[in-house]
Amino acid sequence: MKNFLLLAAFLRQPWPVRVIWSLLAIELCLALVERQWPLAGVALFTFGLTLVPLYVSSRIGISMPTALVVAITGFIFATIFLGEAFDFYNRFWWWDIALHGGSALGFGLVGFMFVFMLFEGDRYAAPRWAMARMAFSVAVTIGAVWEIFEFGMDQIFGTNMQKSGLMDTMGDLIVDVIGGALGALAGWAYLYGRGPGFTRAFFEDFVARNRRFFRKIGNRVGRR
Repeated sequence: MKNFLLLAAFLRQPWPVRVIWSLLAIELCLALVERQWPLAGVALFTFGLTLVPLYVSSRIGISMPTALVVAITGFIFATIFLGEAFDFYNRFWWWDIALHGGSALGFGLVGFMFVFMLFEGDRYAAPRWAMARMAFSVAVTIGAVWEIFEFGMDQIFGTNMQKSGLMDTMGDLIVDVIGGALGALAGWAYLYGRGPGFTRAFFEDFVARNRRFFRKIGNRVGRR
């Protein structure tokens, strides 16, 4: 019965997530057979880390959009496993910039939805610029916490996530600020019924999945 529930939970996930989990499982098995303990540890740790967002969202009763689940899982896989185990950070100079830029934009979008959820979807509860600023603050905070995580990984497990140290950290924070600002700006535009189509689709999907957190959204977004 337990194995059936695990299989059902696996099949419920988007196919990109299932592919990533399968790759991690294969690498873990190969690493164990070849007694490559560090690689096995990284694969297992990466898999465990991809489960955290799913566990947290289920505990607090929030349904995450499919795109967000795929993005988070892909980011963790690309950062921890590909970046460290396969040394993508050194192989591709743009790898770190692309990951931080994309994740920062995502943090901005998630930050806006978090703020919008606090106001239960009432776009008149606070000035639009204030909501955008709060979303920006959430995004930058998440980025700063991630830098602390990278520092901790380097110090405790001997990884090289920070690369050149201060220069890498400051560069990442600058990219986080830019991406967070763009994400917050997308949220601000959403309140006006504008903005890029993919961001509007993300916001609308999140609201539709978590309608009970947006009880005051009767003031239709985009109405003047």
